[in-house]
Amino acid sequence: MTPSNPAKSAWRRPWHLMWTCSALLAGLASAPAQAVPSYARQTGMDCSGCHVGAFGPQLTPAGVMFKIGGYTDTDGKAGKVPLSGMVVGSWTRTKADQDPAPDHLKANNNFTLDEASLFIAGRLGEQVGTFVQITHNGVDHSTALDQTDVRWAHQGSLAGRPTIFGVSVNNNPTVQDPFNSSPIWSFPFAGSPAGFGAGEAATLINGGLEGRVTGASAYAFWDKALYAELGSYRSLSPTLQRKLGLGEDAQRLGGNAYWRLAWFRDMKSQAFNAGVFGWNARLEPDRSVSAPRDRYNDIGIDGSWQYLGTREHLVTVNGSYVRERKTEGSSGDASRLNEARLNASYHYQQTWGLSGGWFSTRGSDAAARTQGTLLQADWTPWGKDSDSAPSWASLVGVRLGAQYTRYSTFAGASVGASDHNTAFVFAWTAF
Repeated sequence: MTPSNPAKSAWRRPWHLMWTCSALLAGLASAPAQAVPSYARQTGMDCSGCHVGAFGPQLTPAGVMFKIGGYTDTDGKAGKVPLSGMVVGSWTRTKADQDPAPDHLKANNNFTLDEASLFIAGRLGEQVGTFVQITHNGVDHSTALDQTDVRWAHQGSLAGRPTIFGVSVNNNPTVQDPFNSSPIWSFPFAGSPAGFGAGEAATLINGGLEGRVTGASAYAFWDKALYAELGSYRSLSPTLQRKLGLGEDAQRLGGNAYWRLAWFRDMKSQAFNAGVFGWNARLEPDRSVSAPRDRYNDIGIDGSWQYLGTREHLVTVNGSYVRERKTEGSSGDASRLNEARLNASYHYQQTWGLSGGWFSTRGSDAAARTQGTLLQADWTPWGKDSDSAPSWASLVGVRLGAQYTRYSTFAGASVGASDHNTAFVFAWTAF
């Protein structure tokens, strides 16, 4: 049929193409996206240039700019292949045996291959870069497309100030966010597949749809200070979910909008960001049954501060608070869920790290309440400028760490909460 408004139809075609491409790139969001050595090889920088502690997803100001710029910065040398890999293995012990035992695991004292990933991560063109992760889950022996963020970025100006304009195609709200305090990037950056995490309850914006969506957003970064983003998401079809190894989820996401505003300042020896973000969405619980959609209104505030100094002593503080209001489509009943996170870390010579965090989830349903603290110590031998580093150190990153999570409340109960306390020792390598 001939469009009644050819100009309007022409405007919509690029966005339709973007949605189609994003559907092909969406998939499972089982773990936060990570630092990968292909970026270090592309830029000629040590991992410590962009990452706190020379490893993991926590970004320095240089890392923030690299991501906003579309993963495209380069040292100009040819022959860079945007491929990397990652393997994580661990041992987990909970204070009390789990009954029943988690699927594919023992009741306690579990040694696991947590995941093995392949990354297509780097510059594909002058203005196009990618972070695409394909992950094999070593616990349930499944393989799927994981975190995905494909970007186009352009350097321009607005009101006489330098401005980066960009578009992100991704599969999980906030996975594209450049700051360390947004939900997907919240501490801890490694977690046990055999532990309890922050409990079962989670807001929609904090992985509530488990990567079963595909989205596109446009963003601008003005004068190296003001970041603004607006986008929307759609549910993957059951057929595509199955092909991507996700199984089939009957939920369907309707009209929705994701938005983000943040203020960022890089003062060389220090840096900070503070902002707000939100996701307003309508979710159909069962797409096979005609029924009113549940409405979700998620809004959060977040902030981060870094002391960088001479890079010998690094201190970071990150915090966030998300409030969700859910209105049942069938009854009109309203409920709420609140998530709070606060953590701080110290790294010495980008090698030895000590981190601590506090987490709290509360809601209208008392059973949603989970609260606790987490401590982590880690060692990262390579990834920074060092005369003693072996010649191959720029090709391989390694982090060895130990965590302990203590619960004061779990699933609404304080009595017996300590039975969920978890010790977690991990070896994490990227190459």
